[in-house]
Amino acid sequence: MSDKHFDALPKAHTTYANIIKSLLPIGDNAKVGKDELPRATYYVDDLHIDQSNLEDYRKICGFADNGKVPITYFSVLSQALQMNMMVKEPFPFAMLGLVHVDNQVTQHRLIGERETVNMSVAFANLRDHAQGQQFDFVTTVKSQDDIVWEGTSTYLARGKKPDTNKAGKRKSRPVTVKPMVDEAGVHNVFEVPEDIGRRYAFVSGDFNLIHLHSLSAKAFGFPKAIAHGMWSKAKCLALMGELPEACSVGVSFKLPIFLPAEVELIAEPVAKLETVEDSCHFGLYSSKNDKPHLVGHITLLADDA
Repeated sequence: MSDKHFDALPKAHTTYANIIKSLLPIGDNAKVGKDELPRATYYVDDLHIDQSNLEDYRKICGFADNGKVPITYFSVLSQALQMNMMVKEPFPFAMLGLVHVDNQVTQHRLIGERETVNMSVAFANLRDHAQGQQFDFVTTVKSQDDIVWEGTSTYLARGKKPDTNKAGKRKSRPVTVKPMVDEAGVHNVFEVPEDIGRRYAFVSGDFNLIHLHSLSAKAFGFPKAIAHGMWSKAKCLALMGELPEACSVGVSFKLPIFLPAEVELIAEPVAKLETVEDSCHFGLYSSKNDKPHLVGHITLLADDA
């Protein structure tokens, strides 16, 4: 087990010299194969939120300045630890070009923007996928000994189809039918500018080349740069209005948003969440062909009912 403790979130410029190494083939220094993840957990013992960065994050995603941490923000902060884990541990994949495919966050209570918390990130759940292999980063945020926020980010490392996949196994197809919502729901069409990937990268610290420019995206098999999945998730939630104090939000990123783009948010009203059995479904769709970029749902926690 390789655990590391930090006094503050690592700065991006201290990490990117090593990130360049992830562009190179895995060499003799690798200590694990592609059937094993490092056994590592990284911690920030006393995390103080950068108020300037939080302000920029709210602006680019559209969240209200209400003194509370947006539900998706700790997913962004955890990426600083994720990047360090991928370059400092014997990580078996090239970091640049990884695709974020699923994200689940759980907020146990509202968290004040000036609260001091501790954060931990660990590798988990390496498994085969029809397009390569997937794995998770599991993030836990605590206030003293109480868990106040949890998140799981699932990434795809594209590669040859693993031998362990059965020939008859089919890749799931994204749902292409948009749901119908009544007048109480959300129906919002908006433009996604060409530079959103670069702008969000400076706020989030996620400079994955698939988001920055069409030329760099083409090196990883994309015809154009694509928007960050976590920006699109956050943008949807910001447009949906105030969320319950204690809830979970899960999304699957279906099809990339090639920049620039026009997209359409369709969402059930958050107000329908009255019991733990209720779900609020939402999706972000292409305005050109109605195919989904992401689909998600919001549920209450049991202790919020």
